[in-house]
Amino acid sequence: MRELKLGLVGLKKLMKLGKAVKIVVKGRVQGVGFRPFVFSIAKKYSIKGTVQNNMDGVIIIAEGSAVNLHRFIEQLQNNQPRLARIDQLLIEEATFKKYQNFTIIESDRKGKSSLVIPVDASVCPECIAEMTDEADFRYNYPFINCTECGPRYTIIKALPYDRPFTTMKEFKMCPNCKGEYEDPLNRRHHAQPIACPSCGPKLSLLSMKGTVINTGKSALEKCKSLLAKGAIVAIKGIGGFHLACDATNETAVIELRNRKKRPNRPLAVMTNALNTLEKITDLSEAEKHLLYSPESPIVIVEKNNHQLIPECVTPGMKTVGVMLPYTPLHKLLFMKADYEMLVMTSANPSGLPMLYKEEEAISYLNGIADFILTSDREIEHPLDDSVVQVVNNELQFFRRARGYVPDPFFIDTSINGIVALGPQQKNTFALGRGEQIFIGPHIGDMGSVEVKDHFLHELNHLMKWLGIKQEVIAVDRHPNYETSMLAGEMECNRIIKVQHHHAHHVSCMVDNQLKEACIGIILDGTGYGDDDNIWGFELLYGDALNYERLGHISYYPLPGGEKAVKEPWRNAVSLVLSHYEDGLSDLQKLFPDKTSEIETIQRMLKQNLNSPLTGTCGRLFDAVSALLKICDISTYEGEAAIRLSELSDETEWVNDYYHFNVVENRGLLEISLKEMVIELMQDIQQRIEQKRIVQKFHRTIVEMCLGLLMKAIEQRPYLNKKVVLSGGSFHNRFLLYHLVKLLKENGFEVFTHKKVPCNDGGVSLGQLVIASAQTTYKKGE
Repeated sequence: MRELKLGLVGLKKLMKLGKAVKIVVKGRVQGVGFRPFVFSIAKKYSIKGTVQNNMDGVIIIAEGSAVNLHRFIEQLQNNQPRLARIDQLLIEEATFKKYQNFTIIESDRKGKSSLVIPVDASVCPECIAEMTDEADFRYNYPFINCTECGPRYTIIKALPYDRPFTTMKEFKMCPNCKGEYEDPLNRRHHAQPIACPSCGPKLSLLSMKGTVINTGKSALEKCKSLLAKGAIVAIKGIGGFHLACDATNETAVIELRNRKKRPNRPLAVMTNALNTLEKITDLSEAEKHLLYSPESPIVIVEKNNHQLIPECVTPGMKTVGVMLPYTPLHKLLFMKADYEMLVMTSANPSGLPMLYKEEEAISYLNGIADFILTSDREIEHPLDDSVVQVVNNELQFFRRARGYVPDPFFIDTSINGIVALGPQQKNTFALGRGEQIFIGPHIGDMGSVEVKDHFLHELNHLMKWLGIKQEVIAVDRHPNYETSMLAGEMECNRIIKVQHHHAHHVSCMVDNQLKEACIGIILDGTGYGDDDNIWGFELLYGDALNYERLGHISYYPLPGGEKAVKEPWRNAVSLVLSHYEDGLSDLQKLFPDKTSEIETIQRMLKQNLNSPLTGTCGRLFDAVSALLKICDISTYEGEAAIRLSELSDETEWVNDYYHFNVVENRGLLEISLKEMVIELMQDIQQRIEQKRIVQKFHRTIVEMCLGLLMKAIEQRPYLNKKVVLSGGSFHNRFLLYHLVKLLKENGFEVFTHKKVPCNDGGVSLGQLVIASAQTTYKKGE
């Protein structure tokens, strides 16, 4: 937690100030019930004055006795609302004006914004209780919310966060809602999305031609009936449309896959009851905490042997993504329903942004969904579900989005005006304001015009909200990335190109508040190297200003480049032919239907045709996955590596591993793969059990990391023994658990990602801090 910058909070100092103080509160203090909270404690301690939202946070003028002021401030610091977070609390003397009461006054929209934008939050227990109370006027209302829960970021059009500047502007409050909204002691005081059946948004069930079939409660009940009968329904949530079907209905799930053209990608599931979840997984306390948290992410958990959901939900996987209902609508979908669990997967077509408008849903989902359940509450900013897992009892992000975006990170140096545009895949951008870093929403793969437009829309909106004008832009040094080309079209003083794995390294350093140079082990699928080859199994040493590459695995050709990524068997052929002289006949036996293609690849390698050199952990996993006949063709990004990792067991540490050598090549340490490849092929030819080969291979990767590091330390014993681990390969539970364990046993202090993904979703954070360091260094020259 960031240390608070507190002003004069001691009783003696307060007494010296007199009877009036001005308190400036910065942090996540708008849209979270903070002003009603201030009002209630002011009343409790007989404080007079005002509280006001402005573009800087919340300003409080408080008059009272020194003792009461002291207690009032203690409560501000220690007893905040569910969603609030104070980052800075400053106190100064104010003119005593003899206020007669304490009031909440109109927001001040003048000045430059330094606000922390409120995040979307899952429906709170109090709202659920009201929604299920037949006597309550919001009984069964799917848009119930209060200052403790509901949409925030996704409905904001402008700051400060007040109803006229949200998509709720069009809904005029009825007398009941207005009374709650204006009552300082009510839980819905200034709850900007406040609504009820009389005055708020309403549901509509549409045909795929856009015709309204039902509205209101009838739409909800009809939708539940359709889902129970095996229909596929597009359902509008907080951040966009999901495709839903009965997760226990194998026919419905297969039909969804066929229509979506998504044969293997794992599907997330939602259920209303913890006991239903416990039929398919044995939840840890940490996982339960996440599921019930205000953020309510999708949590990746290990499946047990119960057969409630069919294999086709997560084919070839031992894990499944689970979530609990995080909106009132989701809760209502499960009430008195004839199903226990729903598939909930994002409705966007592959490679396109999140669908969040009705017209888009009708157009893109024609032939995929059977019906659309939507509402007239517009979404201003589409937002994916966050995805996390718990490893070593610590939170690890796959995707940081709903519930977390756009909460800032804090560093103790100014990074104002620095904008990092992020990587090509799993893109996020990062913005610097003062000592705050804001990471934008998950954008995805920058490979389409639609995604580029979405990227620019979200980037420009957030920059405007935050009052940022880009002075320095950081991009990946790959010359053909979309973000590099976008940077050239933007006005700025300087563009800084950042090596991909250096950004990973520094991202993990920032995630752990490290500044001094340290070791980095970076394992991922691809990154443009300083030698123009493809990096991804890196031993680095450095800080935000400089880095040195100490070692890597040996390169081998990737025939066809991107084609070999999508078809891992091609990668496998190259790996074997590059390291095993007698490998051709073995490969023809493994892939008997690809004999001619294998001969073509052999010629490509000999003539060095369209075969960039690669040395990455991700591609190595892909190749082994194909050799073991786990995945020949990837139908989604990383499938081959993911399915191989899913067959590993982190609780088992086999006694042996494949041999390898750490050699020196052109001043760098290099892991030779020749022995490993030969021994692996021998195991395959001898029909060694697949699981044993998988375990041996996983241990080999861990031993390679340790062996490479120990050789570097042997040569340079003075290196800092702190090690950061980054890159998408560290989503692999086996690698993360056992490498952390081995490194600690050998005297290293190990740091992993906690607040941003270890995959490319965290790269923009590293880019920004590297650009800041280089900019500061240049100014000091």
